[in-house]
Amino acid sequence: MNLSGLTWAEGWMTTSAEAIALVVIVTGLLQVAFYIVQLVFAAFALSNRPPVPRGATLWRRYSDQAPPISLLAPAFNEELTVVESVRSLLALQYPDFEVLLINDGSKDGTLVRVIKEFGLERVERYVDDKVGHARIRGFYASPALPRLLVIDKENGGKADALNAGINACRTSLFCAMDADSILEPDALLRVVRPFIDEPNLTVAAGGTIRIANGCTIDSGRVTEVRLPRNFLALVQIMEYLRAFLMARLALGKMQVLTVISGAFGLFKRQRVVEVGGYSHGTVGEDMELVLKLHRHMRDLKQPYRIDFIAEPVCWTECPEDARVLGRQRSRWQRGALECFAKHKAMCFNPRYGRIGFIGFGQILLVDVIGPLVEILGYILVPLLYGLGLLALPWLLAFLSVTFTFGVFVSVATLILEEVQLRRFPRAREIAILALIAVIENFGYRQLSNLWRLQGWWQFLRKQQSWGTMTRKGFGGATAA
Repeated sequence: MNLSGLTWAEGWMTTSAEAIALVVIVTGLLQVAFYIVQLVFAAFALSNRPPVPRGATLWRRYSDQAPPISLLAPAFNEELTVVESVRSLLALQYPDFEVLLINDGSKDGTLVRVIKEFGLERVERYVDDKVGHARIRGFYASPALPRLLVIDKENGGKADALNAGINACRTSLFCAMDADSILEPDALLRVVRPFIDEPNLTVAAGGTIRIANGCTIDSGRVTEVRLPRNFLALVQIMEYLRAFLMARLALGKMQVLTVISGAFGLFKRQRVVEVGGYSHGTVGEDMELVLKLHRHMRDLKQPYRIDFIAEPVCWTECPEDARVLGRQRSRWQRGALECFAKHKAMCFNPRYGRIGFIGFGQILLVDVIGPLVEILGYILVPLLYGLGLLALPWLLAFLSVTFTFGVFVSVATLILEEVQLRRFPRAREIAILALIAVIENFGYRQLSNLWRLQGWWQFLRKQQSWGTMTRKGFGGATAA
């Protein structure tokens, strides 16, 4: 009797162990399948695009048709980099644009330094009240720099600052970006193309974000592309390649793009105003705005496009410290979960078409359940194998899904970058990144999932803080 009970218990435990392993492996295979589909679409999009024209060619082709653009650059405690950033923005190659620097209640000398450096004086400016934001304290401008306007407002966060810029801007298009990012000179000419080619359909477009760590930067321009020496920065270069060159390019091709980076995105002001601007109370305001636009246009039953253009590049500094990077990734995870929870009615809803099935399917698979299942697999699959409850084929299948396919996706993305865009001029740098594509799967990937798990915990606790983000600044000084 006891023996048969023991046999039954052992059989039940073995069956349960195999069920756990099956869930982990199937989830991993679904993710891999989605990544491979993205690779195919990305390769197709790049291979079928026309040759990338030079800046002078772009100017001749588009300058007469290019609509005016307002660049909205929120700044909070950017004293060390704000002057260089403003000079860089004012030097962009675009026929008609204005720079709206929004000082979001900085506690350092950001506002004073900008006023002094550019000789600004207090002016009056009409402000719309279409979207809500904290009180504006004043406007500063100079007749010598008609393209620059500084908005000084009470602190309300990045979304609140962007809303103030939306109300103050006078153009039909606005570009949302970070004050500490660097746009390539022809970035606006490149990203505006969908609005010229399909002016009645395009409501938003995003460009590529690249890591500036290690690059040579002179007068607000990246003059030489080089790899950083910091390991965490190298890993993030691979992550950004996968996120932009593979995932967003493919999702844009499929017209299911769910996020345009807050560091560089171009939007039709009218449509953004119709959805209430950027939402408060979320750290994923960039993703949430894109989802609101999808939802709004689908509810109106009007055709529209939200595109991703690979060529326009915005350079940004990434964290080189594990604690700072961990806070960033936890915040990103929390933002994705907040957006999914707020718009969960769209998930697999036929009313929202491909965005409901493919776009939200990816969020559910990669962002919602992905980190939970992967962490579960790291802990339980080897443990259950060690206890003799899983056969060797189950363990090998888990390792293949976790590591082999992970390396394959990263290396394939790197090959795609080298064949099509060639941003890394030296073969040595390609070899280093190929090595990183392998190494990152053994340690960093697991650590990244722990950070995402922390983001899950913060989401459940309804935590809203951003946390302290420290960076060196493009000039080498340290900023918080």
